[in-house]
Amino acid sequence: MDAYTADFSAFLQASPSSYHAAAEVARRLDVAGFTRLDESESWTTDEASNHYVVRDGAVIAWSQTVGAGPVTPFRILGAHTDSPGFKLKPKPTIGAHGWLQAGVEVYGGPLLNSWLDRELELAGRLVTRDGTEHLVRTGAFLRMPQLAVHLDREVNNGLTLDRQRHLTPVFGVGDASEADLVAHLADLAGLRAAEIAGYDILTADTQLPATFGLGQQLFAAGRLDNLSSVYAGLQALIATSNQATDGPISVLAAFDHEELGSQSRSGASGPLLDDILTRIGHGLGATGSERLQAYAESWCLSADAGHAVHPNYPERHDPTNRPILGGGPLLKINANQRYATDAHGAALWARTCAQANVDYQEFVSNNTVPCGSTIGPLTATRLGIRVVDVGVPLLSMHSARELCHVNDPQALSAAASAFFAPEL
Repeated sequence: MDAYTADFSAFLQASPSSYHAAAEVARRLDVAGFTRLDESESWTTDEASNHYVVRDGAVIAWSQTVGAGPVTPFRILGAHTDSPGFKLKPKPTIGAHGWLQAGVEVYGGPLLNSWLDRELELAGRLVTRDGTEHLVRTGAFLRMPQLAVHLDREVNNGLTLDRQRHLTPVFGVGDASEADLVAHLADLAGLRAAEIAGYDILTADTQLPATFGLGQQLFAAGRLDNLSSVYAGLQALIATSNQATDGPISVLAAFDHEELGSQSRSGASGPLLDDILTRIGHGLGATGSERLQAYAESWCLSADAGHAVHPNYPERHDPTNRPILGGGPLLKINANQRYATDAHGAALWARTCAQANVDYQEFVSNNTVPCGSTIGPLTATRLGIRVVDVGVPLLSMHSARELCHVNDPQALSAAASAFFAPEL
C-alpha cells in the first residue's frame, strides 16, 4: 500500500496539466516496453504487441494478445486526464494598483473558494510557429488572495465570488506594461517569446500529496478527479500486458476535456477511441461486420471519481446508499443514464471485484440532488459498447485539493487488472 501511494503521489506531481499527464503516461509506457505509434503513419498491429497513441492531452494504450483476431473483443478502461481549474487567457499579463496579475478563465466546474490563498503554478503546453509543442510548468507562481475579514465583516455568512473580478491571481508587484507572462513561460521552456504562436496553460495547486489522520488512512491531493482512475488503469494495463495468450484486447483510454463535456478531438465525444479501435481491427483483418461483432462482446469500464457520504452534509446523499472512504471503489448507478451502469454491468463488476478480492460500494444520488455524468454514456452512445461506471469515492470533489482513503485507489487498480484479465 505504501509503495502504491508513493508512486501514485509521484505520478500526480508529474501531472499538473492534462498534457503533462499524457506525457507521464507515455513515459511510463515506454519504460514498460510499449511502442508509441504516430496517427499520421501506417501501422502494423497484426501480432501480439503493446502500443499507445498520444493525441494532445489524451492517451490510448493497448495490449494485444497472441490469439487476437478480427472478432476479438476489447476490454476498455476509460478515464480522463483533465481537472477543473483556470486557464490562461490571451494577453494574460494584466494588473492594477501596483499588482501584476494573470488573466485567467474558469475551466470546468471548480469549487471556486478552494482555490483561494493557495500557491498555484501554471502548467501546460506552448506551441511555436513551426507547430512544435513544448511542455512548461512554473512551480509555485500565483495566488488568488482573499479579501481580509476586516474588510468584509459578513464574509462568513456567505462568500460570493465574481468570476471576473475576484478570481484574478497575483504573481508580483510592478507595472504590467513592463512585464510579460508569456515571455516568462517561454524562457522556462528555453524559447523566445516571439517564437510562441499559441498556448494551452492551466493552473494547478502546488501543495504536495499527503497521507494523514489516524493510521495515515487519508490521502489528500489535487487532481484525484480523475488521475486516480488514469493511474489505476495504467498500472493495471502494464501489470497484465503479455500475460495471456488468449482473451480480450486490453485498452486504456485516457481522454481530455471531460470536465468541459468531452466535445473535442481528444475527448470522449470525439472520434479518438473509435479511430484507434478501427485501426486495431484493420490490422487484424476485420471487416466492418466483424468489427461490430467485436464491439458486441466488448466492455468499457468508465472509471471516474465519485462521492463518499459527507459527515457534515448527510442530507445531500441518498438515505440508504451511503458509500464511505475505505469501503472500496464505487459502482455508480443512475436511472436517467447519467451513468451507463445497468444490471449486466453490475453483474460484471461483481464478478470482477470477486476475482480481485476487492470490496465495492454502490452509489446513487439523492433524488433532489442531480448527479453529474461521465464518459460512460458517451462511449455507449458512440460505439454501442456495454459500459459500467465505477470510481474511487472522494470528499471535496472539484476542490483544488481532494480527499480519499489510501486503500481505495489501489483497490480500483486491482479490480482493473481483473477486468483486463478476466477468468475465462
